[in-house]
Amino acid sequence: MGSKLRLVTVRGRALRCVVCGDREFSSREVKLNSTGAEFLGMGWANRSAVAIICGSCGYVHEFAGPRPDLWRPEHGYPADVKAD
Repeated sequence: MGSKLRLVTVRGRALRCVVCGDREFSSREVKLNSTGAEFLGMGWANRSAVAIICGSCGYVHEFAGPRPDLWRPEHGYPADVKAD
């Protein structure tokens, strides 16, 4: 996952930023740190999640379950995506 802005879908629905309503995001993998693992020096073993970062306001949406799908803005969403 890179820093290019993408459209995002989660379970077939178009994602909009919960703060500003924008539809373009960058993404990166993040660690879900736990105090116990960090205390024992095993932070590397924590689960990871996907951070979907709003390209407009910077709000971070985190997904620890199924990975969101990313789409190029110039191609738009697939035909079966539910958009507002």
